[in-house]
Amino acid sequence: MSIFQYCLYLFLFLVPASRDFSVVETAPEHEFHISKCLIEFNEKEKALQFTLHLFIDDLEEALRQQGADKLFICTDKEVENAEEYIYKYLQQKLAISLEGKQVEYTFIGKEMSEDMVAVWCYLEIENVENIQQLHVKNSILLEAFDDQKNIISIIGPNKKKGYLLFNNTKNEETLKF
Repeated sequence: MSIFQYCLYLFLFLVPASRDFSVVETAPEHEFHISKCLIEFNEKEKALQFTLHLFIDDLEEALRQQGADKLFICTDKEVENAEEYIYKYLQQKLAISLEGKQVEYTFIGKEMSEDMVAVWCYLEIENVENIQQLHVKNSILLEAFDDQKNIISIIGPNKKKGYLLFNNTKNEETLKF
């Protein structure tokens, strides 16, 4: 792992948010647009498990552009079918292929991040015996923000690690294990 990858990993996954926002609905705007995702192959459970971090205001903007307005994600006012809108959006924007064959994932659930400005979404692909090749197409939020970056960290078979970066000029990539 290069020093850049190590620092990026520390920044994205190990450094906790230090700000405390007491009012979710008036969370401050952020100056950057980024999503982060960890995809981990769980050999024991034979599953590919995803942990996806999205800023709530960015996700709501993308959903609003698709006609789903005022979902109030992760608040007391959240609409009853908000998770359905999120899952449908993710299915449109995040595609996974294993060994050259597109596979479907299940939406496990979501929860608000500790800093209350983002949502963690959990996805899973079951019955994965082994992975030789993983193809990811990730266009999450790219239609909503020109400067959007999507970072995926992958822990594959035998704990082999990989990193993928997606933006408006590159939204798919293949990783071989």
